[in-house]
Amino acid sequence: MGGVRQGSGGRTAAIRFRAAGGLLLVAHLLLVGWITLRPLDVPWMSAANLRPLAGIKADLALGGLQAARRIGEALLLLAPLGVLLPLAGGRLVVSPWGSLVRTVAAGALLSLGIELLQTGVPGQVVDVDSLLLNTLGVALAHLAVVPAARARLRRLQGREYVPALRREEASQGSTPTIPRVGIAP
Repeated sequence: MGGVRQGSGGRTAAIRFRAAGGLLLVAHLLLVGWITLRPLDVPWMSAANLRPLAGIKADLALGGLQAARRIGEALLLLAPLGVLLPLAGGRLVVSPWGSLVRTVAAGALLSLGIELLQTGVPGQVVDVDSLLLNTLGVALAHLAVVPAARARLRRLQGREYVPALRREEASQGSTPTIPRVGIAP
């Protein structure tokens, strides 16, 4: 009986994590959309950068502090997705490599979508280096936080809950049983 309560409490916690992750994900994407897709009133614009690493080389030529600021901004823009996407997924028992690949692919596709949408926004310039840096930021954030957080959550939920979670994911639930009634003498 105690294992059932712990499992249902674990499911409630998982639902809360998924809801919080989804809400934070939507909030972050709205912020990213506002930052990257709002029209800018600028006196001049540079040409689009379609050569990989050319923008990073140009940033490094500006000097250490300016380069660190520009590269850091591109790394940090979508980095929270590396944590928020798995959090919104809500699974504790998952292949670490599969999770990393899915998260990085989603981050790369989102960054590509932003770059493509920027082609129609006044004052915004397409830059392939921002696509590379955004994707790298998602991967680094995922590697830094998600495996350790999942391991810690699995430890907190106890060893009894994890096998139950695996069994429930594979099937549609436990089979109901009928209590046995003794035969009259």
